[in-house]
Order: sequence, then structure tokens, then C-alpha cells
Amino acid sequence: MLSTMQDAPLLVSGILRHGQQVYGESRVITIVGPDGQATEATFAVVAERSERLAKALARLGVGDSDRVGTFLWNNQAHQEAYLAIPSMGAVLHTLNIRLFPEQLAYVVNHAEDKVIIVDASLIPLLARVRDQLTTVKHIVVVGPGDSSALGETHSYEELLAAEEPGYAWPTFDERQAAAMCYTSGTTGNPKGVVYSHRSTYLHSLAVTSGAALGIHDQDRVLSIVPMFHANAWGTPYAAFMTGADLVMPQQFLQAAPLAAIIAAHRPTLSAGVPTIWNDLLRYSQSNPIDMSSLRMITAGGAAVPRQLIERFRDELGVQLVQGWGMTETSPICSLALPPRGVPEEEEIEWRSKTGRVVAGVEVRVVAEDGSILPNDGESVGEFEVRGPWITGSYYGDPTPERFHDGWLCTGDIGSLDPRGYMQISDRTKDVIKSGGEWISSVELENEVMAHPGVVEAAVIAVPDERWSERPLVAVVVEAGSATSADQLVEFLGGRVSRWWLPERWVFIGEVPKTSVGKFDKKVLRAQYADGTLEVVEVDIQTAR
Repeated sequence: MLSTMQDAPLLVSGILRHGQQVYGESRVITIVGPDGQATEATFAVVAERSERLAKALARLGVGDSDRVGTFLWNNQAHQEAYLAIPSMGAVLHTLNIRLFPEQLAYVVNHAEDKVIIVDASLIPLLARVRDQLTTVKHIVVVGPGDSSALGETHSYEELLAAEEPGYAWPTFDERQAAAMCYTSGTTGNPKGVVYSHRSTYLHSLAVTSGAALGIHDQDRVLSIVPMFHANAWGTPYAAFMTGADLVMPQQFLQAAPLAAIIAAHRPTLSAGVPTIWNDLLRYSQSNPIDMSSLRMITAGGAAVPRQLIERFRDELGVQLVQGWGMTETSPICSLALPPRGVPEEEEIEWRSKTGRVVAGVEVRVVAEDGSILPNDGESVGEFEVRGPWITGSYYGDPTPERFHDGWLCTGDIGSLDPRGYMQISDRTKDVIKSGGEWISSVELENEVMAHPGVVEAAVIAVPDERWSERPLVAVVVEAGSATSADQLVEFLGGRVSRWWLPERWVFIGEVPKTSVGKFDKKVLRAQYADGTLEVVEVDIQTAR
């Protein structure tokens, strides 16, 4: 027996139309100065400009399933692209502005982007790889600036001004691709994740749920998470769906401008990596800061220290909620909201956990032999997840080892309790998660060992107050070599992204090894923890 319900596809254009028609007076606020200066546009205006953008892209030859890259900050133009590109049937490809040039060129070519929309302030970054982009036919520049380094370009505003409002958004299969994002992973080239309209719509509903962030039209969301990183955790769509104002900070992400933005625009909800909140907390120690408008902030991308949650509660009166997810999971899978009936003094124990699984996602813990472990809060194994907004493969890269009987293998190790709370304790691979971004220990080791004075190098993650984790490099140098940590940092300067450069170095006689000859990093971790390693620190201002 079938239902009598209409079979209406879940499309991004549905989110666009709803925000346009029901919440037309809600606003997208784009910060344009460090003191909180801003421009504003209503949802009605943003939706109309999205219609013009779709028409302009169509005139440039963008058709069904063509990929359009965005190389933008969090701003109004990026929100318009988020809405227009999927709604017209093309595919939004958010490009990470922090990628090393070789990785940026790879993901653009691998995705076969046809058009790139770039912020004028980011032209120098894109110009470094322009001659390597084999599929890009057009580049559209947002804002004033010298774009000659990119060759022939189009002005975003001129393209929109040439079009009339109105667009007949097409209807198609909800499983069609809406957007894609590449995750750098641990080794090798970045891997592409392709989100469907259906997955995006359902994820947006989950984010707005009262069991998650509970976003509604009385909210004003400060979207700190970059829109090129895991869909900005779903806030651009969730806010447009519910009529919550969006505050877009662009590049003003340091503590002082963020404090000014919060004071001037009074957001009720915000999301960012722990590094952002750490910096803001430190800033508040010597500067007055008013965060009373915020009913909740969320943190993810790296483990959130219990102390950070406590200090935000006690010193700033703000509830900090930890969340967990991945690019592969759209990303929200869990949020650390305490269960019903827990005494107030015990809430911190639950808020300090990785998070409680949200409806729509299934999580299980799997032992090394593939057996399913009980949800007893004690049995430790790898987390595997599945659900309608969890990827089932990578784009053009099967990577079967990342999937197990239809479940995504997350690479995170931990336990799951009977109430659905996850607790991550380790990772299957030795990547370092610094400020919410991955650093590959293997790639960093290879670059260090490319130095002629280095025999061996092993990289481990060590705790860092600001970035959550940073790399520590254990080095074996050639006998008689005077190779120093400063020299090695200088050597790496042209080989890896600046924010990968390690501050901490250890010079040892031999890297500990397992019985099969692999680097035994758990020994190094233990030695660092008990203080037996003599650490040399180099002063580096990490570019983030």
C-alpha cells in the first residue's frame, strides 16, 4: 500500500523560495570593516539577486550539472551563489582558500569547474594557479580590484545588473548533485564529496530542529565557519529556511573585530572552531566584551577542552556546545546537549563529550576485526556512520577502505553509550587537527626528510592551547650535522603551507620502531607526555 502524499522533490530552490516568500524581510549582513561596519540586504533582495546570478551563469554557458567554483569569504555574494547555483541545476563547488597551490589546482581540475567566482581580495591566491586550470572557461570577480593577473574576467555586479529578476527554477530528481567539497584527508590528493539536494534539505531540517541548534526567525546567526569548509556547518541554508538573520564576517575573524561585530550586531547564535573561541576568551581578559546576546555558540572541527566550555559559561555567561561531524557527513552528526533530568552541576560532564547523535544519523562502534561493539560507553573501536546526509563514496575516487557494508569509516576512535553520546579518544591515522584543519603527519615527515641533513623524521600531534593540536617533529640528523630547528623551518617554508610549519622539534638518536619497522609514534607520545623529550621551540606566527 502506497501513501496518498504528493511526491514533491526536496530541492535547494525550495529553501530559496521559502526564504524569499515567507521571510523576505530577514537580512544578510556582510561585515566590511574591523569595527563592525556592514552592508545589508533582505532575503527578498538576496533571492532576486540569486535569480539574476543564475541567468548570468546560464549566459556564460553553465548548464545542468556543470560545476561552478566559489573562491570567496563568508559574504552576501557567497550566500547568493549557495542559493543560485544548485537551484539552477548546476553544482556549487566551494574552494578552500587555504589550500596549497598544487592542491587547489588539483581540486579545480578534478571537479572540472567551468566557472570560478572569486573575491577581488583573493585574486593573488587564484592567480598562482590560473595557468594550470584546464577546465575553467570564465572567472567572475566580486568587488573592485586589479584582476589582470587572472586574464580576462567578468565583473559580478555588471553581470547581475545586465539581467532581469525572475528565474524559472527547474524541477529535477532530488538525488541530483547540489554541491561538492573536497576534504584533504590524511594522505594523497584531496577527496571530493558530492551532496545531493535531498541530503542538503534534510540536513538543513536537522540543524533547525530543537534537538539540535533550534534555529528560528528570532535568531541572528554569526556564521564564522568558512563557507568553503563543510557547508559552513549548514547555517547558510538553515538560516534561509527559517528566516534567521545571517551575519557574514568575511575576513574579520580575529578576536578584536569579532568582539566588535558581536557588540554591534547582537547575534544570538554562532559557530566556529575552538581556536576562534580561545582567542576571543583571551581577548576578553584585557578588553571589555559583551556576549549577552548569544544564547548558544557551537564549536567543532577539533576536540573542545572542558576548560573552554567552563570558562565561557562562568566568565562570559555563554553556553558553548560541542559538535562533531566531517566534510563527508554534511557535516552535523552529533551535538553535546545534556540529557533531560541531569542536575545542573553534572551538565558539564555531558557537554564535554563529543556529542549526542542527532536524528537521521546512525552511529556504531566497530572493532578491528569488523565486529560491532556494544553501546556501553566503555568498548572502544572506530566510529562508523550512515544516513541520508552521509556520503557513500568519494567523487571519482572509490577508496573502498573508507566504507564498510554501507557505512562510512570515520577514522575516529572512541566509545558510544546507551544514550547515544559519542566520546572520541583517538584517531586511526596520525593526522593533526590544528584549528579545525588537517595536517598530514606523513606528508610533513616526507618534506622534513627531504632535507639533506635529515636521516629520519616522525611527526606526532601534541596539545596546543591555541590551536588544540600542533605538530611535533622528532628528527634524526646526519652524524656531525649542525642542522638546527630554525634551518628546518626555513627549509619547509617553501614546501608546505605556512600554518603547517612546526613550532616544536626534538632531536633524537633513533626514531622508535615497531616490530615490523614502522615508526612507533605511541612511544614518542608517551615520552612527550612524561617530559623525557627535550623540546626545541621555534617562534612561528602561524598564518590562519
